[in-house]
Amino acid sequence: MKNEILKRLRYSLGKDADHASVYDWRMALSLVLRDHMVDTWFDSTRAAYGTSAKRVYYLSMEFLIGRLIEDMISNQGLETEARNAMKALGQDFDTIVHNEPDAALGNGGLGRLAACFMDSLATLGIPAYGYGIRYEHGLFEQSFVEGEQMEKPETWLSQRHAWEFERPEVQYRIGFGGHVSHSEGRAKWHPGDSVLATAHDTPIVGWKGVWGNTLRLWSADPVRQFDLASFNRGDYLAAGRSEALARTISRVLYPDDTTESGKELRLKQEYFFTAASIMDLLRRFLSDHDDIRALPDAVAIQLNDTHPAIAGPELVRLLVDEHGLEMPEAIDLARRCLAYTNHTLLPEALERWHEGLLGRILPRHLEIIRAIDDSHQAEHPGSPRILEHGDVRMGELAFIMAHKVNGVSALHTELVKETVFADLHRIHPTRIINQTNGITPRRWLYGCNPALRNLISEELGESWVSDLEQLSALTDKRGDSAFVADFHAAKRVNKVALSNWIGQTCDVQIDPDAMFDVQIKRIHEYKRQLMNLLETIALWNEMRDHPEKDWTPRVKIFGGKAAPGYFMAKDIIHLINDTASVINADPVTRDRLKIVFPPNYNVTMAERLIPAADLSEQISTAGKEASGTGNMKFALNGALTIGTLDGANVEIREHVGSENFFLFGLTAAEVMERRQQPGFSRAAIEASPRLRRVLGQIFEGRFSPQDPHRYHGLVGMLYDHDHFLVTCDFDSYFDTQRRADIAFQSQQSWATMALMNTASMGWFSSDRTIRGYARDIWKTRPHGALLEKSA
Repeated sequence: MKNEILKRLRYSLGKDADHASVYDWRMALSLVLRDHMVDTWFDSTRAAYGTSAKRVYYLSMEFLIGRLIEDMISNQGLETEARNAMKALGQDFDTIVHNEPDAALGNGGLGRLAACFMDSLATLGIPAYGYGIRYEHGLFEQSFVEGEQMEKPETWLSQRHAWEFERPEVQYRIGFGGHVSHSEGRAKWHPGDSVLATAHDTPIVGWKGVWGNTLRLWSADPVRQFDLASFNRGDYLAAGRSEALARTISRVLYPDDTTESGKELRLKQEYFFTAASIMDLLRRFLSDHDDIRALPDAVAIQLNDTHPAIAGPELVRLLVDEHGLEMPEAIDLARRCLAYTNHTLLPEALERWHEGLLGRILPRHLEIIRAIDDSHQAEHPGSPRILEHGDVRMGELAFIMAHKVNGVSALHTELVKETVFADLHRIHPTRIINQTNGITPRRWLYGCNPALRNLISEELGESWVSDLEQLSALTDKRGDSAFVADFHAAKRVNKVALSNWIGQTCDVQIDPDAMFDVQIKRIHEYKRQLMNLLETIALWNEMRDHPEKDWTPRVKIFGGKAAPGYFMAKDIIHLINDTASVINADPVTRDRLKIVFPPNYNVTMAERLIPAADLSEQISTAGKEASGTGNMKFALNGALTIGTLDGANVEIREHVGSENFFLFGLTAAEVMERRQQPGFSRAAIEASPRLRRVLGQIFEGRFSPQDPHRYHGLVGMLYDHDHFLVTCDFDSYFDTQRRADIAFQSQQSWATMALMNTASMGWFSSDRTIRGYARDIWKTRPHGALLEKSA
């Protein structure tokens, strides 16, 4: 490997060892690792073609893959060789690995789930393509200026992306606008504008490098690269206008859609990658099939949320307009291919497009949506409409065009049946099923937590990495004081490393023996970072009032970004940082309580925080979190959960045991009941002197003396319109945190509970989730033996 790295350094990067930078060494190592997996990737593709295996196509607006170098090293079993090679070359392996920027292709759980699924699909040997957008900037880079969130472009592609292969020969023309003509019973769409979707392929190789699948991301390119005539006339901006307009489509993840132009761009993005993906999978299907009616036997298309819901009308359009099928047959054929994963119960997150906008951008698709809507209405009179009050409801479209709709936790699936799709569920009672989310243990224990990985592997061997249920054998070690001590020591290694990183990055000194209490999520009112902060202020007050007490030292760690247009979430970030400035400087409490909010939370930061966490904050309003996967990552790495009965918390608590989980708060049913009571939030505040004091401090400007009125709107919201019941759950949350304080004071007992969390998390592997999708939705199976058969 040393020689291969030197060869790549010279011939691919044009550098010799004496003049190579960290970037050069990282690129050389990455290209060598990529070379090693290409043969597996090719062999897997040939095997899938050779056996006519059914392929899965996973369409997702996000793939939050983070750094890939460690995945590629560990999945191919090359860590020892890579470390030794870099050491022999006089380079620090960890410095080289951390030089890779995070691929900024997602925001949170949705994109990270897609990345975990790609890893599991490859590990299980299920032929699959992931389809998404190759965002030039992706989600914004977050910084704080005087406590406020600031956004600037993420620049992950300012360097070459080592893992991808550009496919300029794989391009599809994607149209927008124009008009539709009708002749002799057939429709023809005449787009007024178009761009090219160009493929970029990243091989995704599973555990032990046995099987390789493809993540195909689309970049937008102009049909006409450069207008020379305009350039020669001196109109230089006009000469490159078509290129600039095309690149806008694949430039930024989730453009601000509070404006009409933002909404139009968002719709174009969704259609762009979905249409290119449908065209691509049809091309692949027709390369070795003659009968288009056999499509459902060879193709399973999974829609990850409503972003790619336009896939149904697009597939119908191609089947009718390009392949000559009649509309009813095309709808049926498309439905047998399509399945839809619902990720939210929030009505605002189930996309709606104004009929005028969709008709202007996609006129043929609006006709098809009307046909789908009318067809479903004819079969089921009085059923919910896709088109309603001038809007196209993408959740209803996805449901009606899917043969299966799945929720992502047991509770969420039942709530999907009872709330957002209750009427459609009554009409199609077998369509909604559950597939509880999972996480890949390759990234979220084996890769990010070497200290714990090594301890487990010494005890169980390494086969647990692809069979996470084997962790249950660790339950036998809960009475082994030496093993429990080793488990605690592994946690402390991670806490020391995180303490050092926070000191260097945030200039905040923290005690690794304090409780590390961590909440890392997208900033949203229903995830209730605000309640966490209010409890922190209340704890600070108690510590100041009673400094003589033996308080459990705590470090409150927050991480996450607020959408640029989500002003309440940005106020919460500002308040967290303002409060940190006050509390961290308090001489009475600063050795007992610290608040840390490292900016620009991403996958790499999660890989630092999760292994070091003692307490995992999963405190969303019951009935609002679909599943959560952060809760699984924390528990797998030996953190105890403080949480509500929401999302997958319910199932995690069942597996780890109620005695190893800090439960608080109202249930989903109680939340709905409480909301019906007039003035419930004001009553809750009046009943809680502790909460009333905290809100008074915020209102009077205790944490924003330079602008005492800054948080009046936030406090007013809690009094008058606390939709997410922060006030109602506050006292229960505070009391449960104090129970956690007491439990943490016995390190042996805490470590035993943490061990039980790790030992009980085998069921939450994404390998198990993908087996469920394959069995219940895709009607395919793991094809690990395909390579041997083709050989």
